[in-house]
Amino acid sequence: MDEEKRITFRLPADLHAWLAAQAKANRRSLNSEIVYRLEGERAAAVADAESP
Repeated sequence: MDEEKRITFRLPADLHAWLAAQAKANRRSLNSEIVYRLEGERAAAVADAESP
């Protein structure tokens, strides 16, 4: 990442708990887990857009 931006957003409590558990299982911070998952979704979206 060349530049980082801070954002604040709300999550439903059950989604937050699930993400926190996934982060712990993957030995990542909650922030890193969210970024990891968003980057994966972005890569998938780009791949879908590029396929015929």
